[in-house]
Amino acid sequence: MAKAMSKTALMRHLAEKNDMTRQQVVDFMDCLCDTAYKEAKNGFTLPGLGKLVLQNRKARMGRNPATGESIKIPAKKVVKFRVAKAAKDAILGTAGTKKKTTKKKAKKTGKKKKR
Repeated sequence: MAKAMSKTALMRHLAEKNDMTRQQVVDFMDCLCDTAYKEAKNGFTLPGLGKLVLQNRKARMGRNPATGESIKIPAKKVVKFRVAKAAKDAILGTAGTKKKTTKKKAKKTGKKKKR
C-alpha cells in the first residue's frame, strides 16, 4: 500500500499546480481550516469532497469490558465527515455502476398455497 501524502508534499503539489508560492498555499489552507472549524456547527461543505457535520449522540448504557459492570455513557456532540458521492465514485471507481435487481413475479393462478 502506498504512503499517504504528507502535509509538506501536499503544499508543494498545490503550489506547483496552481502557480502559487508555497507560503500562499499554506496561508490559504490555514484560512480554509479556520473557516471549517468555525462553521462546522452549522455544517461546512467542501464541494466534491464532503461535508463536516455536528451530530448529537444520546446518553446510553454501556458495559465496562474489564469488570462487566454496567455504566452510563453521557450524551455528547461529535463531529463527522460525510464523503461526497462524487468523491466516493472517483476513489472507488464506481461511477455509473448500479446493481441490477430482478424481482420474480409470482404467477397468479387463482389457487391459494397450502401451509
